[in-house]
Amino acid sequence: MSSSSRLLGRLWALPSLPYSLRVFIALSAIMAACHAAGQMGWLMPLFLGAIAGAIAETDDSWRGRLRAVGATLACFAAAAFSVQALAPHPWLFAAGMAVATFCLSMLGAIGPRYQALGYATLIASIYTAISMEQHALRGDDPAWIEPVLLVAGAAWYGVLSVIWAALFVHQPVQQALARLYVLLAGYLRVKASLLEPVRGTDVERRRLALAQLNGDVVAALNGVKEGLFSRIRGTRNARTNRYLRLYFLAQDIHERASSSHYPYDELIASFFHSDVLFRAQRVLRLAGDDCEQLAQAIRLRQPFVQGEASRQAQDDLQAALAHLGRDGRSDTAHEGLLQTLQALARNLSRLASRISVASQPAADSPADAAAADQALLDRSARTWREALARVRLQLNPGAPLFRHAVRLAIALLAGYGLMRLFPTQQGYWILLTTLFVCQPGFGATRRRVVQRVVGTFGGLLVGWAIFRLFPEVLVQAGFAVVAGVAFFALRTTRYTFATGAITLLVLLAANQVGHGAELIVPRMVDTLIGSLIAGLAVFAVLPDWQGRRMHQVAARAVAAHRDYLRELMRQYRDGPRDDLPFRLARRNAHNADAALSTAVAGMLREPGFIQRQGDTSVRLLVVSHTLLSYLSGLGAHREQLPPGPALDALLAEAARIEDGLDRIATPLASGLPPQALPAAVPATALPTADDEAPGLPASQRLAQTQLALLARQLPQLHRLAAGLVPPPAPAANAAPGPA
Repeated sequence: MSSSSRLLGRLWALPSLPYSLRVFIALSAIMAACHAAGQMGWLMPLFLGAIAGAIAETDDSWRGRLRAVGATLACFAAAAFSVQALAPHPWLFAAGMAVATFCLSMLGAIGPRYQALGYATLIASIYTAISMEQHALRGDDPAWIEPVLLVAGAAWYGVLSVIWAALFVHQPVQQALARLYVLLAGYLRVKASLLEPVRGTDVERRRLALAQLNGDVVAALNGVKEGLFSRIRGTRNARTNRYLRLYFLAQDIHERASSSHYPYDELIASFFHSDVLFRAQRVLRLAGDDCEQLAQAIRLRQPFVQGEASRQAQDDLQAALAHLGRDGRSDTAHEGLLQTLQALARNLSRLASRISVASQPAADSPADAAAADQALLDRSARTWREALARVRLQLNPGAPLFRHAVRLAIALLAGYGLMRLFPTQQGYWILLTTLFVCQPGFGATRRRVVQRVVGTFGGLLVGWAIFRLFPEVLVQAGFAVVAGVAFFALRTTRYTFATGAITLLVLLAANQVGHGAELIVPRMVDTLIGSLIAGLAVFAVLPDWQGRRMHQVAARAVAAHRDYLRELMRQYRDGPRDDLPFRLARRNAHNADAALSTAVAGMLREPGFIQRQGDTSVRLLVVSHTLLSYLSGLGAHREQLPPGPALDALLAEAARIEDGLDRIATPLASGLPPQALPAAVPATALPTADDEAPGLPASQRLAQTQLALLARQLPQLHRLAAGLVPPPAPAANAAPGPA
């Protein structure tokens, strides 16, 4: 393969390239058509329609995308013509805007696709109002042309989107899988840092970083699953089956990577003078390197070959363990820890062997191909009745989505009121800024305010410079197309630069009819006003402080850990099988832990008076992820245990731990203090060689150790959960008694 072909292949594999290329084709074609027809006044609504259509786009098969485009165009048309009809009637416009904002925001209860559709429809409605302001400046064409052109721009992008989905069916899943393995590589490297045998390391800080990174891995796993599900509803082909295998492989790697077999600080203290932990750390780091190479192979659609370094590192680890076994020490503590290290080594060896499966064709890996149940759970609403039921569940003042919908509607009303009370040029930019900046959480909104203001001012400065340096309209048109592509390439990763790019696009598009320079000052003022309104709204209108609902998020995480433990013990009793109930329990536990991590991160960006439970929440997140890592250790080594008294004792101990988790989760969900733990649960001593029956199978011994590790965490989890209980509401003043 030539160097130019390799370069093109690497460019094609860039995650943002397909999206950016579609936008480039759409905007370039619109620009060329308007210029050829001599209708540069149509450029702004066509551009804005295409941008709104691209924002509404979600990953799907071409058939699903065709249906989505039809629904998007219907919503855009209804919104655009409603804006045109109501704009001359301020009171009706305000009422309609408030109702539409609330209803479209509540679509997010149905699912991510509907959330994107509702958000894009709100954007399209404000884009229509902006286009009508531009139409008033031009004074040509009938007024109804603006909604028609906006819908036409969205339709043009929709056609491109459907064609692209039909031509490159698997590209989004391929990109998502590559990103998943890159994140797994990072997770493995952070996990390896926990094994570093150096005294004085801050293990809790590293565990916190691991918990936060785990949230990214879980989100990536969920994204790959949704992409696969939309493509296996119909026929499955060889590539779909390969990507499905890689998804299940990533799940298995994630479980083994997230598992823990003993408190690492105790292992470091016991084996400080040995190189065995360095050997284990090297195996994990090389596994991370392998995952990164696998990601690159997926992205470039090349075969993956696992390097020999990983196998050599495993052999070195086994040699180090064998040397420790021959060192002559016979105390029970050393013997028990050595068995733990052997379990860790087995897990690392299986992890590395699982990665090597990716280099084998499907026919050469029957364990994968026949891996029990390959069903995926469809979480989308299947009927209108189910969709409405999901919306009804969110129709209460305690639901974050309801609060955000009300807050956004009030914020847009406030912006519209200011716009009418103090008439300003291009006042609808206030509403658009408020819509983009107002996020569900305070921390996210505050960050978005800064990004929006800095990006807008930067874009205006660049636009002013282009007006001076490149007065030719066609050159400015080229810059406008480039700015539109940059917006979509950067809007999920570099929002400040993306804001600057979309600001530049609007300026240059408006200047095609000579009005670009007039927008600079109004855009500055409107951005500041819209950002201020969004900031005040998220602070004062039904604020959704993470710190005040942390007990609910924590309760869901603890309950998910309980359910995962129950499913794990079923596997030990009935035999291991990666069936849907097991994978669902495992995924729910990781999702709940990731949600707790997200909530803690959001709370730490909130005002200080809200963070009264900040330290408690961070510590609880660490304990929650530690619990999950011990549960993953049970999952990584699960196998059917022989029936008998030993198994019965294990199941009874697991039931006591489940009861302890339930005593924490159930009251905490209602804002009540956790119930007292069962007397047998808060054990702190781990089983040693003296505690074990002679000839006890290694899997049973490991399960006994993992359950003891879980039990050891419960008292601390109980204490931290009690610290999250919200203070009781102040009682009403009692009526004075008789004198």
